[in-house]
Amino acid sequence: MKIVPIFLITLALFSGSSHAQQNSLIRLATTTSTENSGLLNKLLPEFTADTGFRVHVIAVGTGKALRLGRDGDVDVVLVHALPAEKEFVAGGFGTKRFAVMHNDFVVLGPKNDPASVAQANSLRDAFGRIADHQSLFISRGDNSGTHKKEMSIWHMAGVKPVAPWHRQIGQGMGKALQMADELGAYTISDRGTWLAFQDRLDLKIVSQHDPALFNPYGIIAVNPKRYPDINYAGASALIHWLTSPKGQRMIGEFRRHGEQLFIPDAQ
Repeated sequence: MKIVPIFLITLALFSGSSHAQQNSLIRLATTTSTENSGLLNKLLPEFTADTGFRVHVIAVGTGKALRLGRDGDVDVVLVHALPAEKEFVAGGFGTKRFAVMHNDFVVLGPKNDPASVAQANSLRDAFGRIADHQSLFISRGDNSGTHKKEMSIWHMAGVKPVAPWHRQIGQGMGKALQMADELGAYTISDRGTWLAFQDRLDLKIVSQHDPALFNPYGIIAVNPKRYPDINYAGASALIHWLTSPKGQRMIGEFRRHGEQLFIPDAQ
């Protein structure tokens, strides 16, 4: 009988345990809105209890989240920029997009509303008034889903926003809200983050409910054919759970200030 040195047995056991622990961890790149709103803190402990998978959340803008996916640095992305998501899948970086939920964006401004944005008869008119008045507008400027939406609205309004009244800060939604509040400026935010921050701010909603402010979220597993080392089993489990009746029910039940933040979208 061949004798195997004890240190080799120990090494093999340690390596197997390490591999199992690694496979139980899912790296999720998602938007700041899903974290700032408190939604993930509600959902993920229940997901872990049901499946045994743990989730390491990397909350960044949609652009950076998709870049992490393209580089194979995460296992799954949960984002809100539909054209960019379709491009991500078409490029072979992700397997398939699954609809998870939606909410909407709101346009915020100081309570004295110097550009009379609240009197606008359309979203296009609202952004036109900000530009005509050259009121300070705080833009995330970070290639996030919110930034992409903002720039699409300026384009729709026929406006090319410029400094100094249009200030791109390269920061997340929370920082943009705080800066707009401090400087008496306008900004755009997903409704969930606004509800999470509104008690700390003097801003008010000056435009909302326009169809162009619709904000769908999708989840995509990174393509294991491109990156064999990703945790595709974990990514698939998270997708299945979020789009399951239980996951969708918990998303629909999540509230801040008595208001539903996200509408479930999985069929």
